[in-house]
Parts: sequence; structure tokens; C-alpha cells
Amino acid sequence: MADRSFQFMLLAGVFFAVMNVCVKYVAHLPTLEVVLFRSVFSFVVTYYMLRRQHIPPLGNNKPVLLWRGIAGCLGLIGSFYTLQHIPLASAVTINYLSPFFTAILGIFIVKQKIRPVQYFYFLLSIFGVVLLKGFDFRIGTLDIFIGLGAAFFSGLAYNMIAKTKNSEHPLVIIFYFPLLTIPVAGIYSIFYWVTPIGADWIFLLLIGIFTQLAQYYMTLAYQTANLAKVASLNYLGVVYALGFGYIFFQETFSTMSLLGIIIILIAVFLNIFDKKLFGLS
Repeated sequence: MADRSFQFMLLAGVFFAVMNVCVKYVAHLPTLEVVLFRSVFSFVVTYYMLRRQHIPPLGNNKPVLLWRGIAGCLGLIGSFYTLQHIPLASAVTINYLSPFFTAILGIFIVKQKIRPVQYFYFLLSIFGVVLLKGFDFRIGTLDIFIGLGAAFFSGLAYNMIAKTKNSEHPLVIIFYFPLLTIPVAGIYSIFYWVTPIGADWIFLLLIGIFTQLAQYYMTLAYQTANLAKVASLNYLGVVYALGFGYIFFQETFSTMSLLGIIIILIAVFLNIFDKKLFGLS
């Protein structure tokens, strides 16, 4: 089952990477408006699938599902903001600090144990982000705080997903996200609406499609594996972001900024494979 969960998370990572590119292409639109389009698409598709499979859309553990929806909403808003306002790889790197918060919050929420050496890996990841921020002057302090906030709420959302293990269908968990996000993004968009033009519509549609696929496989992964291990696979998105940022947006980085990203990736791979490499228990 662990191998399947890794496969699910790798698929989710690819779909999220393509979605990130699409979000970057509509950086001229308000963040919450993009979130609204993504949420409406998810709501319609998920509700249709729930009805088709005769699954009660509101689920069983409503308090946990509500927390998942609220945390997911705040996490997505922060994530989309950083994607729109700073270089793609930097935004993904900051947003993908969520495994740190996932594992730490998991100690208290799902009573999951974390090995002492994993704290070192997480600190190493944070050092990499500090290094990246210090040598990339395109990243502002506000961007860092919003990105960290997005990572925190994503970690909280992932723990809520873990708490629904064996009690909720993945589609129900996904459904609560747009259910709570649409009112928030909708009210904001009424006052700050910017009409999409031309290719904007295509990118907004693709954001919905790829996010839906990514959310589905991510939910399967978190329901079937150790939080700290699977969450760390998120960091592979940095590799995708570096390539896509260079190809589509001509984004380049200084040597020190790249070093910061590499340090983060090293910490991730150690977190995943340390038992095999060093025989740690």
C-alpha cells in the first residue's frame, strides 16, 4: 500500500506542477478570482461524481470535514498568491514547506510519531528557504509570510484528510473544499472583478481540470500512508517548477538561490530514504 501511495503522490505532483504554470499565466487576474474559478469547477465535477456514485456529499465526520475545507481554502489562496507574485520555483519551494507543518501538526492531531532525525531534515529545509529568500530579491517579506501561512494551512488540511481515513470517500473530502471556498472567493470577486479575456479562459479551465486530478490522487495518498513520508514527496514539485519556470517564463536564479533549493531537496530525499541509506529506525 505504501508503494501505491507514493505513486498517487507522484501523479498529484505532476498535475499540480502543470496547474502552477497555468496560474502563473493568469497573474494579471485577482488571486481570489482565480481561486473562485478553480473552486466552481471542482464543485460541479465533484458533486456530479458524488451523485453518480450515490455517495452522500456531506459525509459523516462533518466537524473534521469543515476544518479540512477552511484550511484548504486559506492554503489555496496563499498558494495562488505566491504563484502569481514571485518566480515559479521560489513560490513552489515556499509553498511546499507544508510537509514540515503536516508532520509537526500530525503529532498532535493524528497522534503520529515522528523520528528525532526528521526534525533535523525539516530544519535543513527551512535553512534552504532562508537561503533562497536572502539571495532572491524578487521575493518580499510579505510574500514569505503569505507563503508560510499557505504551507501551514495546507499542513492542517492534510491532517484533516488523515483523520478521515477509512471513514470518508475521497470525493467527499474534496467536495468540502469548494463548498467553503466559493462563498469566500465569490464575495471578494463581486467587488474586485476583472473580466478574463482570450486565452485566460483556457488557462482557468485547465487550472480546474489539473487541480481536480491532483486533489483526487493527493487525497488517496494521504489516506493510505505515513504523513511525513508521503508529504515530503511534495518537494519534487520544485524540480518541475525550475524547469517550467525556465521554459515558459525565462526565470533564472543565482547560484546561492539554487543552492537553497538543492538543500531543500537533499533534506527531502533524506527524509524519504534515510532508513534504506543509513539503517535508521
